[in-house]
Amino acid sequence: MSRVGVFGGTFDPVHHGHLIMAEEAVARLKLDRILFMALNRPAHKRAPRLADVEHRISMLRLATQTNRRFVVSRLEADRGGLSYTVNTLETLHRTMPGELFFLLGQDSLEDFARWREPERIVALARLVVVPRGPETAPKLPARLRRRVISLPTPRIDISSTEIRRRIRAGLTVRYWTPDAVLRYLTRHGLYGKRTRR
Repeated sequence: MSRVGVFGGTFDPVHHGHLIMAEEAVARLKLDRILFMALNRPAHKRAPRLADVEHRISMLRLATQTNRRFVVSRLEADRGGLSYTVNTLETLHRTMPGELFFLLGQDSLEDFARWREPERIVALARLVVVPRGPETAPKLPARLRRRVISLPTPRIDISSTEIRRRIRAGLTVRYWTPDAVLRYLTRHGLYGKRTRR
């Protein structure tokens, strides 16, 4: 039975921290592949200046093209509207036989009980939580906590928010994101000013 990771996010833009997290998940959990899924419109965070989903998918394809286990999925983009994890996992469960592993950060786990149908989410997939600092036990009922796997990864203090801020300030983001992604976002003038190489 295949083991498939699901890595959803805005990826605005994708950066090396995302790629390292995904590679750790593939290696440690023995995943056959991991699906990078750019959310159309995230339900759990405000993102008024989000780059168009087609740009974000293009950047994901550039960032993942050399890793055969990394697959970019259009599922969320093609569905349109708000993105809900439970809907995505339901679709994958119907169309892709195998065991699903859903990656999320420790900060997202704190809000997990308020997500749409959290009980159904953990029935469909194991939660793979990446700590963002000192690891703490998840604040979840025991029946949900049993479906959580902790995945410590090397700490890479890069964020999409900081990349966008630096670009707007005219600062370099070289080595923060793959060169192909940097060339793409520069060529398309994403996030404001053109960045220095």
